[in-house]
Amino acid sequence: MAWVILIVSGVLEAVWATALGKSEGFTKLWPSVVFFGALALSMGGLAWAMRDISTGTAYAVWVGIGAALTVIWAMITGDTDVSWVKLALIVGLVGCVVGLKLVDGAGH
Repeated sequence: MAWVILIVSGVLEAVWATALGKSEGFTKLWPSVVFFGALALSMGGLAWAMRDISTGTAYAVWVGIGAALTVIWAMITGDTDVSWVKLALIVGLVGCVVGLKLVDGAGH
């Protein structure tokens, strides 16, 4: 269950990061509301997941999911250009996140 919570929290990280950009320095109400709500849920979920997943692995997976989804969303919405290099780097990032999941606890 901790991994499911962590993945959802990573998705919420992408939500709050995108909302933060759309809030224009907290001058727009609804993106600011979304930012604070998603931030609270994302951090809460990360904290909950870290009860069962090591801090380094949980944080790296959380950030990796959030970063990858934020860039993917920006490409989908046209906020950033799509390039083969960006796509390859996202694939590499996802591969590293999956790798961390696979090796977590292997040394125990």
